[in-house]
Amino acid sequence: MQQDWYSADEVAERLGLHVRTVRGYVRDGRLAAVRIGKQYRIAREDLEAFVGRPAPSTIQESTTRQRVVEVSSAVEISAVDRRTVDRISTLLTSANAHQRAGDDRLRIQAIYDEERAHLKVVVFGSLITSANVFEMIEAILDDGNAAESDS
Repeated sequence: MQQDWYSADEVAERLGLHVRTVRGYVRDGRLAAVRIGKQYRIAREDLEAFVGRPAPSTIQESTTRQRVVEVSSAVEISAVDRRTVDRISTLLTSANAHQRAGDDRLRIQAIYDEERAHLKVVVFGSLITSANVFEMIEAILDDGNAAESDS
């Protein structure tokens, strides 16, 4: 059976103490350790007995990483009329309120400059959910272009 051994520095890091404090505990006999060369080595079992529970792990050992990819994008649409802006903002509001299962929460802001007929939509969220929003905007714009060409 392989036994885990820690240096005084590693124990100090795990316990959030200064290394001199750990060495003091070893010299006082409060923390069992073996001297190897010029260093103390503390067995995992001795550290757990000293702490009174399983040895705390280091940040690297205890941190589980989960990848999160988020997008912040601005969509700028020029030469857009008020009716199309209303359709886009209504669609985005309802889509954000009634998301599909598995969709991440989005933050969406729409700013319309009526004088310039310019709409800016800012989207913050996951890649897939943001892409779905862009597809919805494109569908409305394509529908508006088709209606204009029919007229």
